[in-house]
Amino acid sequence: MTHRSLLPLGGVLAAMAMSLTGTRVSAIALPWFVLVTTGSPVQTGVVAFFEMTPYVLVKALTGPLVDRVGPRRISWIGDVVSAAAAGVVVVLHAVDSLAFGTLLVLVAVIGAARGPGDLAKEVMVPEAAERGLVPLERATGLAGVTERLAATLGPAAGGAVVALSGPLVGLGVSAACFALGSVVVAWALPRGVGGRALPHGEEEPVGYWLRFGQGYRFLRGEPLLLALIVMVGITNLLDAAFSAVLVPVWGRESGHGPAMIGVNAGVMGLAAVGGSLVAAAVAHRMRRRVVFFVAFLLAGAPRFLILAVDAPVWAMVAVFAVSGFSGGFLNPILAAVAFERVPRHLLGRVNALGDSVAFAGIPLGGLLAGAAVASAGLAPVLVACGVAYFLTTNLTGLRPEWREMDRLRGHGQPAAPAREAGADTAGRGG
Repeated sequence: MTHRSLLPLGGVLAAMAMSLTGTRVSAIALPWFVLVTTGSPVQTGVVAFFEMTPYVLVKALTGPLVDRVGPRRISWIGDVVSAAAAGVVVVLHAVDSLAFGTLLVLVAVIGAARGPGDLAKEVMVPEAAERGLVPLERATGLAGVTERLAATLGPAAGGAVVALSGPLVGLGVSAACFALGSVVVAWALPRGVGGRALPHGEEEPVGYWLRFGQGYRFLRGEPLLLALIVMVGITNLLDAAFSAVLVPVWGRESGHGPAMIGVNAGVMGLAAVGGSLVAAAVAHRMRRRVVFFVAFLLAGAPRFLILAVDAPVWAMVAVFAVSGFSGGFLNPILAAVAFERVPRHLLGRVNALGDSVAFAGIPLGGLLAGAAVASAGLAPVLVACGVAYFLTTNLTGLRPEWREMDRLRGHGQPAAPAREAGADTAGRGG
């Protein structure tokens, strides 16, 4: 195996690391900036809504474009636009010209650019793995490690920078990460990476909406993917409420501040790196369904419940560490299931639809959490969200389609001929 053959996979993972780190830094800096400048959890939720709504909508609609134009180009454009918009926020605030409405517009631009940029990086993983002769499940495990490293370094750096230098410096760091991601894509990824040849005898439909409909018809015929997408959509809503509003409000009301927020998130991310490394090493031998639901049981509800009580710092850190380690197994499993069931030439449009449905609740997460905290207080909302997380990730596992999770071991091939695109017979978690 040559170094050249591994360069595309390394480039995809490095670009993912830069973009995700920028997102994680921004996820601490931006809510804290809004909270300390306005004092309003409702406005903090509004900002989260304006970022994630364009993310979901644009990502849903750009799948056919990613398949046609190529994920490398879309990834580069998304990173450049994200960097520019985040930089403008910093500059306008520095000259005291950043109105709240302008901030909402710029945040919406960042969200709209991140959606297709994230999608493009996701769909380049299978081909990059093939070029490096890396098994698909190991490649998705490495992508999970990359994501979890970003989840470790981003919040830790974000919390430290915000605590020491203020949230606007944090946004500047985020802009720099997006810019570095665009440089990695331009340098490390050869032109045409992510392009997918059609199966023999099949022709690409002419027209955007025909290609869009082709992805929709395929996804409609995949009950397992649909069940995964719906469940992850609900947990994503709860996670968005947690990170965008509940954690910042907890940090302010408890007196722990952004530094402790960064510690909790950093510990969780570091433990998740360990979980993802284990998943990358043994994913091909795991019973996916058992691991998936046990991991969700430990990764979800305990985080909400520990913040609802006056727990000592060591207990909080322990819960976040267990949650992170368990969560490290989730995305490698989700990605491998999706990649092995979706034909390669449909990855862009199917993943776009699936991810967008899974992310549809994220814009509402911060908005609903802000309103709920304002009316009921922080602790009751944390308990309610924890209970909802527990029920979602356990009761839904009783549905029959989950049995299919362990059956396939492929490398991006259709599950069966009847599921080929066009026959009338989604996505990842955050």
